[in-house]
Amino acid sequence: MNKNKTILQGFEWYLEPNASHWRYVKERSGAIKDAGITAVWLPPAYKGAQGIHDVGYGTYDLYDLGEFDQKGSVPTKYGTKQEYHDLIDALHYHGVDVYADIVFDHFLGADETEEVEAIRFKDNDRNEVIGEPEKIAAWTKFTFPNRHQAYSDYTWTWKNFKGVNHDENTGENAIWGFEGKHWESAVDHENGNYDYLMGADLDMDYQETVEQLDLWGRWYLHQSHVDGFRIDAVKHIRFSFFIDWLKKRNEEAGRELFAVGEYWNGEVERLENYLDSCGGMMHLFDVPLHFNLFHASSSNGSYDMRTIFDHTLLTSRQDWAVTFVDNHDTQEGQSLQSWVEDWFKLQAYSLILLRDTGIPCVFYTDVFDVQTGTIKEDMRILMKVRECLAYGSQMDYFDDPDIVGFTRHGDPSYENSGVAIVLTNAKGGSKRMSVGAMQAGHTFVDCLGNCDERLIIEEDGRADFPVKDGSVSVWINESALAQVK
Repeated sequence: MNKNKTILQGFEWYLEPNASHWRYVKERSGAIKDAGITAVWLPPAYKGAQGIHDVGYGTYDLYDLGEFDQKGSVPTKYGTKQEYHDLIDALHYHGVDVYADIVFDHFLGADETEEVEAIRFKDNDRNEVIGEPEKIAAWTKFTFPNRHQAYSDYTWTWKNFKGVNHDENTGENAIWGFEGKHWESAVDHENGNYDYLMGADLDMDYQETVEQLDLWGRWYLHQSHVDGFRIDAVKHIRFSFFIDWLKKRNEEAGRELFAVGEYWNGEVERLENYLDSCGGMMHLFDVPLHFNLFHASSSNGSYDMRTIFDHTLLTSRQDWAVTFVDNHDTQEGQSLQSWVEDWFKLQAYSLILLRDTGIPCVFYTDVFDVQTGTIKEDMRILMKVRECLAYGSQMDYFDDPDIVGFTRHGDPSYENSGVAIVLTNAKGGSKRMSVGAMQAGHTFVDCLGNCDERLIIEEDGRADFPVKDGSVSVWINESALAQVK
């Protein structure tokens, strides 16, 4: 069985709000499998505060998967509950796992306000109080009137939350913490304390909140039969919270479900601390590596490619690293904008798809041509090389500031396996590398077609592998072309 897991982020921020996405991905479920993708991360499936216009991170009703007329629509941005189930069934039919996006940091779009005693905090230092306690009208009462208590009759009130950022009495926006409550200490220390992010901030110290999230998790897993979770904004939630929550989901599923958290910080030490604090219950996205790739793409060839893996999770905790080039938050116009420039995309993807460590996650717009809906050929080839050929011992050649490379020596269990990758962020050239003596006499070609040469591997397994300016070449056994084309 193929062991090279590849995750597809199956959406992007700017999808049209026409409730068609579940059907769109379902129609491509076979092509997704054929491209070598083993799992798809789907966006939040429940109703957001903006209804059909909500990308899914403004959580309103966890129990409405596109089934009830709430926030102006029955479907979510992506479709109806039935279409969601149909998509999951189609992906499972093709042997592709499904990961659900879970947002437990905040709720938005409350149905009623409540009078709450609150204290204002300084925006850039949430440890500093501004003024005296005051009464505010907080949007904290969630009754979900149009769901009519289906699946759950629980009403969320201010007791379930720690704070808000709006007072309806005055119309003011600020950060208010509720009197008698305290920001969680085991969170990221940006802004002094980064417990509060947005909306009505969930209080994980209130037992009913924890119980309701647990009840929902059991219901959702039974409803969806997903294979794992992508967990949003974990740096704003008590670091130990998901230990019990994920343990229970694993017990209910009767297997270990995959989990990856979004901890957005470029300092690898912060990510390492979270992995220790969450008991190793989830992987983390390798944000530091993303920033290295971003800087390499935007430095006009001056980035030292020898350092591309420095200070990354892939280097320090490789078994826990989910690597990525871009995602919906790094897209242009988004709050975390740091888009890897297009000319460097294939170099970046070769660095996460073809190595022997990390679990790569490929981004929707990098994989799909938005005009035709087909999978981009260069990306399809890279993913097929990962699926079919990128096996065996790895040898690194990160010994030049511009041209770097690595090889995989192949595994007899995988026909024609073995590959040599050489890339540059500046001028082209060649790099002498070894693909192993077992490849001696074989002809290697660049499956991306960036170089036309046919290379005969020498008796000791070495050859001079060329690369063009600002490009990448992926050299494979000529006999393997049919496996990846």
